[in-house]
Amino acid sequence: MANTPQAKKRIRRNNARAEVNGARVSRIRTFLKKVALALTSGDKGAAAAALAAAQPELMRGVSKGVLHKNTASRKFARLTKRVSALG
Repeated sequence: MANTPQAKKRIRRNNARAEVNGARVSRIRTFLKKVALALTSGDKGAAAAALAAAQPELMRGVSKGVLHKNTASRKFARLTKRVSALG
């Protein structure tokens, strides 16, 4: 258990940041699910619009430190490939 005031404050801050970061990751996942849903429906226009909305969210996650840069790039590249394959 934390004994020092500094350690107690660090625990409080970690819990607060974990809550914010968890919400941010959840929001990103929601955007990705919207793209996947549009892909399964076969609607290229909706899929492209969902992808365009998801891309800034992914990059925002990178800038906030909840996603690694390469992870976000990989997800975006794979989704882009699937959207363009719809024809």
